[in-house]
Amino acid sequence: MSVPHPVEDSAPPDAQLAPGSVRPALRTQRAAAFAGIVFSVLCAIAMVCIRLVVPPFPQDSGQWILDSSRRDLVLLALNLVPFAGIAFLWFIGVIRDRVGTAEDRLFATVFLGSGLMFTAMLFAAVAVAAGLIDQAGSDPAALLHSGTWGTERHIVAELMSLALRMAGVFTIATSTILMRTRTMAKWFALVGYGVGVILLLVVGILPWVELLFPAWVFVLSLLILYAHFRRTRVVG
Repeated sequence: MSVPHPVEDSAPPDAQLAPGSVRPALRTQRAAAFAGIVFSVLCAIAMVCIRLVVPPFPQDSGQWILDSSRRDLVLLALNLVPFAGIAFLWFIGVIRDRVGTAEDRLFATVFLGSGLMFTAMLFAAVAVAAGLIDQAGSDPAALLHSGTWGTERHIVAELMSLALRMAGVFTIATSTILMRTRTMAKWFALVGYGVGVILLLVVGILPWVELLFPAWVFVLSLLILYAHFRRTRVVG
């Protein structure tokens, strides 16, 4: 049984590269793969660290905030997120450049808009969460029993929920673009549809489901990198 693999020549017919442009195209493909890997690894580490410390629902008692070591772990995770976001923006730009003129304007708009919204909401959630933990530094017990704690915990939870739903939209739009331009194997696009639907419908209900998004980006990046090395051998 043959194993599906990315389409060897991932550039669409109307965007074929001139002989002198083969090397820049390969570099672009490699840049997208590395940016996606950096994002997925940093995002997954941050999500796991936060999930191990912070209960999944904002109605929790918040006793973890009283432990300085747990607060430090969450702050470390939050400090990784901006770097993950930068890598994700680079990933979006390189993927969009790689698809080129073959992209559908409707799906390209949804792809770009949902990606930017995901990043913006993720950054907003991190900013609120980091500010909340900074407030706990001097007197965490007082913060825990104040109205600020409950309000800001709900704000962070809602921002993260919206961000991950935007990630679901991004996954669906990206999968559609990749399938229509034949940039990636059809099976992977179908997997992307499944991941996108789960993120849209299940986020906020099942803990750990948010890890599906960095996992999907990671696999996509590996497939892009695999296609890059195959084309490198062909080009010589």
